[in-house]
Amino acid sequence: MPLEDADRDQSTPEPGPTPGSRRVSDTATMRALSHPVRVALVEELWRGGAMTATELGERIGETSTTCSFHLRQLAKYGWVEEAGGGKGRARPWRMTSVGFETPSTYEDTAAAVANTALVSMFRERQIDRYRNWVQSRSTAPREWREASTDSQFGYYMTVEELDRFGKELNSLLRKWFSEERVTDPAQRPPGSAQVELLAVAYPLELPPGSDTPGDERRGGHSTQPGEPE
Repeated sequence: MPLEDADRDQSTPEPGPTPGSRRVSDTATMRALSHPVRVALVEELWRGGAMTATELGERIGETSTTCSFHLRQLAKYGWVEEAGGGKGRARPWRMTSVGFETPSTYEDTAAAVANTALVSMFRERQIDRYRNWVQSRSTAPREWREASTDSQFGYYMTVEELDRFGKELNSLLRKWFSEERVTDPAQRPPGSAQVELLAVAYPLELPPGSDTPGDERRGGHSTQPGEPE
């Protein structure tokens, strides 16, 4: 979810951060997560809760040694932490947040590049999961096929309208986000399933005369584990 820009329309206030999420803006921290194995690890920890390197390796198809190395690197930058309760070398790890958010603009080119790489990695994995759903949904129970949504709309908006639209949409989606259901499986209603929602809104082309300062780099992002974004 993009942070509020000082030069944007303020008629609709930007909601605060998603409960339990982490705001990340420094280059080193973003680069620390920008690795296929590390992204896979944090996604599994978000979904399944605390797990050991061995358990995670079985889920993502990597060795426990590889997972241990990447978990230590993630811990160095605050993405994960030891959950406690392990025996011997079987130490469970857990996420330190239920999601993360990055700013919408960067003046530093390196930070903008790091953000773009991180966002792209997550979005590509999410799109792959969407493709898998499209290809396999005919085998899903009818009630889940009917309840799922797949829509695309085209609008003509001013930048102020798009800004307000995004804030209103984020406010709506956050009403459905439950940190308790993410972190505690016992809080999930019987029969519930993890649902992933990917909402994006962007101009297909900029109108003539648009002001695009060369020192401003954009790329806001919000990710939660299969909850509305």
